[in-house]
Amino acid sequence: MNREIQDCIDFLEDFFEQKNDIEVSASDIAKKLKCIKQENEELFLTYLKKLPNDILGDVVLELPDYYLKDIVESVPKKQLKEAIEELESDDATDLIQDIEEADRDMADEIFSTLDKEDQEEIKKLKRYDDEQAGAYMQTEVFTAAYNEKIQDSIGRLKQDKMEGNLENIHHLFIVDSLDRLMFSIGLEDLILFDFSKTYKDEIKEREDEFQPKYVEDDDEIDEVVHIFEDYDLSALAVVDGNHKLVGRITADDVHDIIQESATEQIYGLAGVDDEAEHEEDIKEAAKSRVSWLFVNLLTAILASIVIGIFDNTIHSYVALAVLMPIVASMGGNAGTQTLTIMVRQLALGEIDFKNAKNAIKKELILSTTNGVIFGVIMGVIAYFWFGSLKLSFVISSSMLINLLSAGITGATIPLMLKKLGIDPAIGSTVLLTTFTDIIGFFSFLGLATLVLV
Repeated sequence: MNREIQDCIDFLEDFFEQKNDIEVSASDIAKKLKCIKQENEELFLTYLKKLPNDILGDVVLELPDYYLKDIVESVPKKQLKEAIEELESDDATDLIQDIEEADRDMADEIFSTLDKEDQEEIKKLKRYDDEQAGAYMQTEVFTAAYNEKIQDSIGRLKQDKMEGNLENIHHLFIVDSLDRLMFSIGLEDLILFDFSKTYKDEIKEREDEFQPKYVEDDDEIDEVVHIFEDYDLSALAVVDGNHKLVGRITADDVHDIIQESATEQIYGLAGVDDEAEHEEDIKEAAKSRVSWLFVNLLTAILASIVIGIFDNTIHSYVALAVLMPIVASMGGNAGTQTLTIMVRQLALGEIDFKNAKNAIKKELILSTTNGVIFGVIMGVIAYFWFGSLKLSFVISSSMLINLLSAGITGATIPLMLKKLGIDPAIGSTVLLTTFTDIIGFFSFLGLATLVLV
């Protein structure tokens, strides 16, 4: 057994022996369990089952999804059920859905044993699509009536905290008799209030200070992320179509959303499937990569066909074969720069179809500037290398044409995919490479045919 595994075992042993005295996050425990699983599957499951129920659910959510099958088969149903009941509503829903993917019958059996209130909350959250704000909200909120005495609501908060009904409370939401959202008060403001007064007495003269930020439950989650970023929020109220408060989204959930989105974009630009790459089964990862590599092979063949058209020209001037890769490589790299920037800006909502013209114009200016600069540099190099002014002109012109086309395609491909309802990160790189290779080879060899032959 190597030292790293032993350190992980020691960490967990210390946790179990002193769990009431030390603060350990679910993420830390999950990391140690993953470390142990690589070496000893049985020990991994033994430690997992020893975890107290109030942290077991959080740890399972931190573990990779493909662990779920082994976990469901090994951890007693009663223990999983109690772990789910300890979770906040959004996490409980996530865990039930994860278990469903691993074992539908087991998920149904566990769900049927949950409290009716927990069942209703999970059913409610499962109705939302993955792209809707409601799918990421917690239904647990701290609310008070406008005419309620402040000290009474503080007493309720203390009681809920002691009973474990509320966690990570950052705001109090004031609602009317129909539970419609009226105001939002941060706890740092609340502690400055006169607890003997009602909320109405405290804020009636300064209602503008406590106007709530909120989203509707069917709003897109991307909009939620932008609001958190723009206003640096710790929590955001969620209302339904009647403005009734139905939940809240917290900053830790938004952090997870951003991380997942960034991972998907990186994998998408590389032409691989993020879910397949996280599977233990090498075959699944191989299938994902092979499909995109096959597409890339077809595009490479297209570029080769273009080269074949100018076969006689290349035979006449061997220097063209030496310089060709430079043109294609510069175009591909320049296009990738533009593509990456456009995909990221689309994901962040910094550009859309209304203001895309300015972004495209900027990329055209940059591409033209780079084309002129590197065209001149390459022209000078080619002249001193091969002593041909005509060849120098050909590669300079081709470099300008290809860098300009790289800028145009890199800027427009993500926009076109977005317009078609396709994730701009997926497949953009393959399309870009196809365009830059074909245009680069065609412009370079076509000009060479016209000027040199």
